Amino acid sequence: MEGECWIDRESSGCEFRDARLGDRFRKLLSQIGSAMGQSIPLVCQDWANTKAAYRFFSNDRVSEADILAGHFQSTRDRATATEGLVLVLHDTTEFSYQREKSEAIGITKSINSGRDKAGRLRSHTVCGILMHSSLAVTTEGVPLGLAAVKFWTRKKFKGTAALKKKINPTRIPIEKKESVRWLENLKQSTQLLDHPGRCIHTGDRESDIYELFCAAQEIGTHFLIRTCVDRLAGDGDHTIVDEMDEVAVKGLHRIEVRDSNGDPVQAVLEIRYRKIRILPPIGKQKRYPALTLTVIHAKEPGTPKNRKKIDWKLITDLPVGSRTDAIEKLEWYGLRWKIEVFHKILKSGCKAEESKLRTAQRLTNLISLFCILSWRVFWMTMLNRSAPGATPTLALTATEVGVLDRLVNDKPKARRKTLSHHLTKIARLGGYLARASDPPPGNTVLWRGLSRLIDIPVGAMVGRRIGGPPDAYQALMVQSYRMIRRMPYGTRHHDRRRQSVEQYK
Repeated sequence: MEGECWIDRESSGCEFRDARLGDRFRKLLSQIGSAMGQSIPLVCQDWANTKAAYRFFSNDRVSEADILAGHFQSTRDRATATEGLVLVLHDTTEFSYQREKSEAIGITKSINSGRDKAGRLRSHTVCGILMHSSLAVTTEGVPLGLAAVKFWTRKKFKGTAALKKKINPTRIPIEKKESVRWLENLKQSTQLLDHPGRCIHTGDRESDIYELFCAAQEIGTHFLIRTCVDRLAGDGDHTIVDEMDEVAVKGLHRIEVRDSNGDPVQAVLEIRYRKIRILPPIGKQKRYPALTLTVIHAKEPGTPKNRKKIDWKLITDLPVGSRTDAIEKLEWYGLRWKIEVFHKILKSGCKAEESKLRTAQRLTNLISLFCILSWRVFWMTMLNRSAPGATPTLALTATEVGVLDRLVNDKPKARRKTLSHHLTKIARLGGYLARASDPPPGNTVLWRGLSRLIDIPVGAMVGRRIGGPPDAYQALMVQSYRMIRRMPYGTRHHDRRRQSVEQYK
């Protein structure tokens, strides 16, 4: 089908052990993508398709690697087609589930439950799955796709605080710790994108791992990390903080932030940077070499009102020779927020935490499929802002463009029919008002609009198949569109289609 062009592109590299599994995967991608956030029985419509979906997710011959293989290949193709550097954003998120027994899924963490009647602290474990993802984006913030994903869960939880009472964590080999996932994803994503010198791996303070710095140097790629560890520097007689305290302010940088009330305010940052010889942890100095890296410190003088003080410390192997270079690196690190948005779409748009599947294997397979759908929504949102004048067929099929042109009226001052023009029409289906003062549409209205865009031609197609003339078919499409716009979000999709057919009768 023409409407499944993007599905073919994101699944062409998948190699399932059985061709029927590949067919079912593409069908599920289409079904779930047309109703993001809805349950599997709802999107599958009948018991036969629902049972087939459950069997697919529980099949031992299906894994997250099989599901994401085609998307990884498409990510590489998109990265090859773009120019300039590629930022690879790394982060970990967790999916929590309400289950009476957590054994079939596992646990993620232990949290404080308050105190009992005797005043003793209580705690309980949270049932769920952790996911460490690596998202490739351009320096303009356009998501090219996932480059690596790792899922895991825990049988029992050992907190860091408890671990520190028995042994120094810095003396434990990285291979025996969960943090090895940062190194694995760095290597996997670099190998996938096939151009180490072009990649800049970015992470928050959790990624401040000396072994990661060494791994990046070993494979010839780059990193830009927010640091939180005051490591030994120079000859080992002082630390990074000691050395940075001696650095004079190299320049000022003005940025716009929001206070606790959400109002925009101006903030002025003092920029410092220096190239420093940094030593590995004492217990690992025989295994890892000293590295010469650059530390960038952006700090806001004074204490602002109604918001937290800005104090960023970044560490990188990239050259920084001027204030402009330092600001560029700060702006690149600011794009790390994009992976948080991607995770938000997974949880709010796809509603990954509302699934009722019972085992970790089934859930990871489902979340892997959600990852592809979430990327597409995010990609379209950012394309609308970075390349508004592009041709509509870059992200939409000819059928989708035709339906939008026929059913969603153009604004009086509409320009030529560009990608932005049609993505705004989709957003209008999702509740976007498209006023002159409104910012570009966001992810929420786009995923709502995409779901409704699928319903309109489907409802009309059903009417045509029961014998209606062409003019009645056209009228039914208009009726379907108007009816769906009036419905509250969350109305069952099969009810919409049935009602449109009943009107035609």
